[in-house]
Amino acid sequence: MADNPLEWIFARRSIRKFHSNPVEDEKIDLMLQAAMAAPSANNAKPWHFIVVKDRQTLNRLAEIHPYAKMCYEATLAIVVCADPAISKNYWQQDCSAATQNVLLVGTSLGLGTVWLGVHPRLERRALIKKLFSVPDDMEVLSIVAVGYPAEKKQSRTQFDSGRVHHEAW
Repeated sequence: MADNPLEWIFARRSIRKFHSNPVEDEKIDLMLQAAMAAPSANNAKPWHFIVVKDRQTLNRLAEIHPYAKMCYEATLAIVVCADPAISKNYWQQDCSAATQNVLLVGTSLGLGTVWLGVHPRLERRALIKKLFSVPDDMEVLSIVAVGYPAEKKQSRTQFDSGRVHHEAW
């Protein structure tokens, strides 16, 4: 992958088809390092991450989350959690920035990723918390399915100048 971060941003696409080869631990570590390099309000860093490689657990995740069918093929999932006591009003933004960093660094490493929403869906949150034994006082924001892509999507910017306003709406 290119060294230019703009290329990672434009190349990042939601990948839902994966090859069966596992993601190397070194790449997982880099994605987690990038996640924890994300900005957070007051530098609170409320995030926690669950790394999931177990095939049975990935399959169960695909069964209980209505939009996680790609987890049947993904070789990795990263569950992004938060301690809301650390960042009561901003944990969603903080963990969203961390999730985006996982997506971008995954792309830079030649991996495919897709963001699966959990928060604010209470029924999803309850099932995911139960599956991964997440403590009651913690929240789950998202899940990132990860693997080597078995599909190729073109880079794009999606820029729309009609959504840009200068000085006021």
